[in-house]
Amino acid sequence: MTRAIPHDGYDADAPAPALSGGVAGPEALRPLLDAVLAGLADGAALRGGPLPAGGPAGVSALVAAALTGGDRHPAEGRGLAEGRVGEAAAPGDVLRRLTTLLTRGSADPADPACAAHLHCPPLALAVAADLAVSALNPSQDSWDQAPASTELETALVRDLAALVGYDPATAAGVITSGGTESNLMGLMLSRDHALGRAGGHATELAGLPRDLTPRIFASEVAHFSVQRAAAVLGLGERAVTAVPVDHDLRMDPAALDTLLKESVGRGETPVAIVATAGTTDTGGIDPLPRIADIAERYGVWLHVDAAYGGGALLSDRLAPLLAGVERADSLSLDWHKLGWQPAPAGVFLVRRAETYAPLARRAVYLNPADDEEAGYPSLLGLSLRTTRRPDAFKIAATLAALGRAGLGRLVDTCHDLAHHAAATVDAHPLLDLHTTPVLTTVVFRYRPASGLPADADRLNAALRRRLLTEGRAVVGRTELPGRGPGRVRLKLTLLNPHTTPAQVDALLSAVVAAGQAEEREEAERVGEPEGVLDGVPA
Repeated sequence: MTRAIPHDGYDADAPAPALSGGVAGPEALRPLLDAVLAGLADGAALRGGPLPAGGPAGVSALVAAALTGGDRHPAEGRGLAEGRVGEAAAPGDVLRRLTTLLTRGSADPADPACAAHLHCPPLALAVAADLAVSALNPSQDSWDQAPASTELETALVRDLAALVGYDPATAAGVITSGGTESNLMGLMLSRDHALGRAGGHATELAGLPRDLTPRIFASEVAHFSVQRAAAVLGLGERAVTAVPVDHDLRMDPAALDTLLKESVGRGETPVAIVATAGTTDTGGIDPLPRIADIAERYGVWLHVDAAYGGGALLSDRLAPLLAGVERADSLSLDWHKLGWQPAPAGVFLVRRAETYAPLARRAVYLNPADDEEAGYPSLLGLSLRTTRRPDAFKIAATLAALGRAGLGRLVDTCHDLAHHAAATVDAHPLLDLHTTPVLTTVVFRYRPASGLPADADRLNAALRRRLLTEGRAVVGRTELPGRGPGRVRLKLTLLNPHTTPAQVDALLSAVVAAGQAEEREEAERVGEPEGVLDGVPA
């Protein structure tokens, strides 16, 4: 008897694909995990460095070869969802092949030469914990979907509230997708607090008062999610007033005070001050105590974006840098930066639970009142999301295994690496250090032979792309505030505690070599005499 195969390639009489949960789930996962681990090893060996060589075109070719056998680009042929009609495809074989592709074509933050972004190499412990969450697939929007993880997240939030200096009995919070979501939540609550109070109505219900001009105050190097949140919240990006910063890119409190005074004098309504504890580029930490004093004097909500710098709270050495954070009305943390968790692992906290009121929601199929009265808790009113995986589990597992002290040692190791890198840069005749590292980020640039600012900008941008194309290094790029040429900088964001000082030196040597190669090629193009760079150390 011939069996009909539906048009999508699925054999209706074949056994149903295995599930990851239930009593049989672990055994179904075991061979697939072996395939993933083999693919991870295969791909890393084939990549042979921090990222694949060849740039965008090279990666596109890799993907095409893996998906189509190399004979055509995926866009030109059968799509993934069309299956392999009439062909047997063992799940383990497919998984190993595609995991090899993913690994070979990825930037690996565990490689010492991958140091561009706040993109940490996750701990094996945390990744393994995340597997349990994926296998069971709980959702945090109702107790009956996630009994244990509901209690676990509640306990973790209490512990993290205590870590930042909040009273766990009166604070509240939730695990988020990261700093962007946490910043949005903080500014939403500050909007409802400030405009609702000023307009005499519940902003979350009635919308924005038409006769008020809202203003948010953030440093000119604050994360772009502040402007994005203002747009999403109906305030408009122009509601964000940029506060000047000093050489170390920290907010100037005197300028903040002046801007607030002028805003109030114009009849505007200050919604929030956003202080940054760990800027993306330099790791700079705004002067939190002075900013908190100003916020109290004007009666303005203080939100602290500590997505990066919050990791300093794990270190006895660095925790004093965040003195004053406990005075914030709301706070963003992010453990997929200086916490070594697989993304996402964000945290949003408020100092007073009652300020969470605008987020309260009742959905009869998720958190009916009689369930809550009977003792069944719900986290639905703490998040902007409905379906939400229990990302608290991996964080809780990591803290339970390593403790604050264990994670703090990792923070200190990366901090030491940053200071070593800064010393190496400062001593090199072809490199300029911007400022002493605060956390784990080093901002610098390659110095061109001409010394001209425009040449420095062009060469630093080009040498970074050269390293990417060659697959040799992933180095960050940024621009300092201001106008005109001379502002482009490179940066190392050192989040790998297994990296050695010698490997940092090798990475900086690669930067210098790439800069010299770019200068040589430019000299050849314009016909400068050979040997113009002779005698310059690499």
